[in-house]
Amino acid sequence: MERAKITAAELRSWKGRRRIPTLTAYDHPMTRLLDEAGIPLILVGDSLGMVVLGYPDTTHVTLADMEHHVAAAARAKPCALLVGDLPANSYDTPEQALVSARRLVAAGAEAVKAEGGRGILPQVQAIVEAGIPFLGHLGMLPQHIHEEGRYRIKGKTEPEREALVADALALQASGAFAVVLELVTPPVAAELSKRLEIPTIGIGSGPDCDGQVLVTNDLVGTFPWFTPRFVKPNFQAFAGIRDAVEAWAQEVANGAPTTP
Repeated sequence: MERAKITAAELRSWKGRRRIPTLTAYDHPMTRLLDEAGIPLILVGDSLGMVVLGYPDTTHVTLADMEHHVAAAARAKPCALLVGDLPANSYDTPEQALVSARRLVAAGAEAVKAEGGRGILPQVQAIVEAGIPFLGHLGMLPQHIHEEGRYRIKGKTEPEREALVADALALQASGAFAVVLELVTPPVAAELSKRLEIPTIGIGSGPDCDGQVLVTNDLVGTFPWFTPRFVKPNFQAFAGIRDAVEAWAQEVANGAPTTP
């Protein structure tokens, strides 16, 4: 049976009714594969900086990089909602945020995501008022790694809990259709999931969010050189590829025919 196109409004309506499995994709074949597997929300994340482009963190990813990969993913014409990350330094002002969001939409994104809460509300409002669905991102903010110095779990102290609650409620009031919670303590993530009327999508934040997101490479073992502690890979694809390549190379070395 042919699947209907999923919208941001529909995903918002899943709150309390259906969980939202979310994965990343950075090109046409992976987007098509995830869509055929029934994933309802596909994120063209700036995590591509590490798992595709070889950068040490996401801060090196440019808007042009994101446009390129969003366009590749969009060519799969997924039924899933396709969300594009606004990269670091592409939404410093409301005006810049809107220009950047429109560029990702022109490339094929159907919604955009940015990191932060009350500090970026004018940017969020500019994007939402322009009719572009917005996905929030709170907790550990990878684009701020140089300010913070390390990746760490958020919500351990009462001031951090209060800030997360205030940020989440502010994003909801500004029109976000959902919010990603990255490395938030499970009790705080559970509290936010109960208090918010929009879905929470967790990553390393415990089981009580309304959905879960992973970098697909972590899930299936296509970036085996580093796996986050909260990820349990379901498959080791690169191990199989390495075996196949080594076997083929040995055939060539032995003079065996490699084609029919």
